[in-house]
Amino acid sequence: MPEDVKIYELKRADVRGATVIDGFPSVGLVSSIAANYLINTMKLTQIGIMDSVYFPTVSLIREGKPQNPVRIYASEKVGDSDDNKDQIVVFISEFQPPPNLVKPIASALLDWAEDQRCKMVVSPEGLVIDREDEEGKTVEADKKDDDDTGLEIYGVGSTKVANDILKESGVSEFTEGVITGVAGVLLNEGRRRDFSVATILAEAHPDYPDARAAARIIETINKMLLHIDLDAKPLYDEAERIESQLKLIHKQTKTKQSATPARPSMYS
Repeated sequence: MPEDVKIYELKRADVRGATVIDGFPSVGLVSSIAANYLINTMKLTQIGIMDSVYFPTVSLIREGKPQNPVRIYASEKVGDSDDNKDQIVVFISEFQPPPNLVKPIASALLDWAEDQRCKMVVSPEGLVIDREDEEGKTVEADKKDDDDTGLEIYGVGSTKVANDILKESGVSEFTEGVITGVAGVLLNEGRRRDFSVATILAEAHPDYPDARAAARIIETINKMLLHIDLDAKPLYDEAERIESQLKLIHKQTKTKQSATPARPSMYS
């Protein structure tokens, strides 16, 4: 395990065959929202922390208890039958890793997953798709607001096994593009080690937390792994609330700008 980043177990847990969820922040905070939703909805138990002398020197206080910025949670085995059960382990981070820590974090996560004999790693990610308008200018892709389930989901795996799981779950293949950060390093390391890593990408807004994209990710994870009925409706409701607030702020900003006398350009 890299010297810069270490994992400490707080509680012994048998996670052999489990799927590890990467909850390090991504575009639209999709991975963070999805990870938090899994932890809270499934009432996961904290089993460990990831730490480094280079991590932020903070303590998060939750319900009167100090919490490390990067925590590890695990579920019991869940599913609709004895022959169709899965278990998840969630790594959740409260901060965006700086570039010098991305590789050590990804390597430490994979080292731990291999040592614990976990089955695979899944990285939820936000994806910004640019398209051209009628004038040939690049614009951000519009969401299908009238149909939440219309949000496109893409995926790519580090092994044939991971790609087959994505395909069987109805996830469109991500064939060209760039995946950065922890998710990108996990894919590369997974391929080098022949360890299954699957990245699930949902079209997400880069400028605010995109709960709608996270909801689509949750639905996909549910279909791929858990075989239980995880209700993503609260995330869709949260997306509506966030978007309503942003529209109100945008409207108020435009009204204020129109009411403000124009200044000379040198003061703009």
